[in-house]
Amino acid sequence: MKHTLSVLVQDESGVLSRISGLFARRGFNIDSLAVGPTENNGISRITMSVRGDNRTIEQLIKQLHKLVNILNVQNVTNVPCIERELMLIKVGVTNEQRSFILEIAKVFRAKVVDISIDSVTLEVTGDPGKIYAIHQLLAQYKIIEIARTGKITLIRESNVNTELLRKTLDHPKGYLYS
Repeated sequence: MKHTLSVLVQDESGVLSRISGLFARRGFNIDSLAVGPTENNGISRITMSVRGDNRTIEQLIKQLHKLVNILNVQNVTNVPCIERELMLIKVGVTNEQRSFILEIAKVFRAKVVDISIDSVTLEVTGDPGKIYAIHQLLAQYKIIEIARTGKITLIRESNVNTELLRKTLDHPKGYLYS
């Protein structure tokens, strides 16, 4: 199972190296990693996606807590969160394909950030499902280059689980069957 961890760290040199070293020593691969400053000077948030069973992830969290400069570690996998990723995707186009690419961009509310005779570069921001969906659609064209951020996340203070809400609203009768 894929887990999302949110780690608050002090901005000190080597902290990311110690975290990645811990993962490497235990044979874990980090699927996604994003690091950035928080609202507090000197503190950064690291958001990472890691695969593992619940017991293994719990052990990993305990090990993270023991590292120097780690302030807090949360497994936010099953907590109502806001998740976002950013993808820049450069697609090779012909004159006939350009309008189809621009229509896909419009549907996904992607921004055209560069356009040339033979390519279109889009900026797509959204939850991981949206990023995956537009990537799948654009894969039928010639993808020249992709750059993606890791997933970032914040816990929803409203405690509303939008995934559950979306499934409920998408159901024809407006509710889920058990």
